[in-house]
Amino acid sequence: MSTIHPDPEATGAQTPHLDFAGTTPYEDYVQADVLTHLQHPRSDDPGEMVFLVTTQVMELWFTVIVHEWETAAHALREDRLNVARDALKRSVRELEALNASWTPLAQLTPAQFNSYRSALGEGSGFQSAMYRRMEFLLGDKSASMLVPHRGAPRVHAELEKALAEPGLYDETLALLARRGFAIPQAVLGRDLTRKYEPSPEVEAVWAEIYADPEHHDELVRLGEALTDVGELVWRWRNDHLVATRRAMGSKTGTGGSAGVAWLEKRATKNVFPELWTARSHV
Repeated sequence: MSTIHPDPEATGAQTPHLDFAGTTPYEDYVQADVLTHLQHPRSDDPGEMVFLVTTQVMELWFTVIVHEWETAAHALREDRLNVARDALKRSVRELEALNASWTPLAQLTPAQFNSYRSALGEGSGFQSAMYRRMEFLLGDKSASMLVPHRGAPRVHAELEKALAEPGLYDETLALLARRGFAIPQAVLGRDLTRKYEPSPEVEAVWAEIYADPEHHDELVRLGEALTDVGELVWRWRNDHLVATRRAMGSKTGTGGSAGVAWLEKRATKNVFPELWTARSHV
């Protein structure tokens, strides 16, 4: 991890290499100049810059979390549970950082938000393609959510691919089936382009695993890693709800969404549902 060091001349330290033929190696790697010139506020309100940068930071966290979950899904497909758990554990830390992104926006008053809200036009967070890929990996599939991206062929193709591929939980259940657990064929062979629906048989499998942790330690640890992810996704949705409710009450959301009403519905839903309900039967 790089750090900012004090002036080497002031500290008597050896002078670092300062003369480069082109841009610095740091710039070449991080592309900081690109990142710090992507902000183009559309109003004169100074608060818009905070909103814009925070949203861009969220997009970067979405990107790395998608990378982790795709890594985990691929590892599960190959029965490499250690690799999958490591990726899930990293994503937990990244989700914590993502959720902390709400802090600069969490206490916006309606007047403060309204001062630059019109700059968003029809823009809304539900239009985020990378967030949609996160949702698809969590099993929350919906073909209709590809429609806003028809005008961006590369993005649309990536989303279409993610829609048809197994998500994190699909790969987990396939692994359990390979380990001899009674995952129904209707679950294993389901239409992957549709939202995952809970199964009593899957719930019974998780209850069986959790009831005998000595024999199923590896799978319990996998289940707990997924539960950590699910908990932080739930917290993300609730923090989003609270921030939106505080900033705009029950008004219609940007982009024509239902605003708080839509977020309230989302906040009641758990991902990896049987991992939560099975605990009542252990």
